[in-house]
Amino acid sequence: MRYFLENDLLKVEIDSFGAEVKSVIRKDNNREYMWYGNKKFWARTSPVLFPFVGSMRDKKFTWHGKDYPMGQHGFARDMEHTLVSQTEDEIWFCLKSDEETMKKFPFPFVLSIGYRLSGDKVDVLWKVENPADEDLYFSIGAHPAFLCPVHGEKDKTGYRLLFDGVTEIHHHGNTLDTGLAVDEDLTLPLTNGYAEITDGFFDRCTYMIEGNQTKKVGLADPQGNLIVEVLFDTPLFAIWSPEGKNAPFLCIEPWFGRSDKTDFAGDISQREYTQTLKADETFEAGYSMIFHQV
Repeated sequence: MRYFLENDLLKVEIDSFGAEVKSVIRKDNNREYMWYGNKKFWARTSPVLFPFVGSMRDKKFTWHGKDYPMGQHGFARDMEHTLVSQTEDEIWFCLKSDEETMKKFPFPFVLSIGYRLSGDKVDVLWKVENPADEDLYFSIGAHPAFLCPVHGEKDKTGYRLLFDGVTEIHHHGNTLDTGLAVDEDLTLPLTNGYAEITDGFFDRCTYMIEGNQTKKVGLADPQGNLIVEVLFDTPLFAIWSPEGKNAPFLCIEPWFGRSDKTDFAGDISQREYTQTLKADETFEAGYSMIFHQV
């Protein structure tokens, strides 16, 4: 079911299936900012990644010596979430573990996802609770896709990614066939804090950026006008657009977790960036999106 938040500046549409933002329209220019999920390029818009971010080696994870098959980015994005509450400017959904989730992910959990509207900003709120007596291991992340270009150009060439407070970005990529993280250190040079999107910029890999290098990434048009900013405080984030497809969108993705490395051989508790919750503990985090007039 679709739900809406609306104020003087923004109208936000959210689908309870996946608790996923499907549309953000700025009302003073009637502009849509979110990718509309064309299957030709990518069928989603802004999925929440849980209980995994990225891919697992051999498409499975291990716990107590048992292997569990698991697809990329977990399963929460492909499940119906229950509406918990809604006011004029805030909405909350909930997904709880059940008999079916326990078969593929043997941990009880309560996942709450909220959206709060304030001016031209949408706050995305995550809460994970552990109702069990044993530790809960999980990852969580965002995958919002923003339309680009926005002025009718043929492609994204000339658009800019702005990285706040840094002069260069260190990143590593992934294998295109498996999505696993590659242990490498690549440098993305910046000019006055931004990287210009060139032909083939997204063809090689996902840009996976670790080490809290920045807390804000913006997307701007070729003239430098800000379109959207993503604010976060996560250990890593990613920049992605489908490799080799010249897709008319890009994603700015704050993450608590990422794909396994190509040589990873441990169990779920040993995955890099895995979050751990003790019995009755709660994890709370999120990020914000600011939609500028263009």
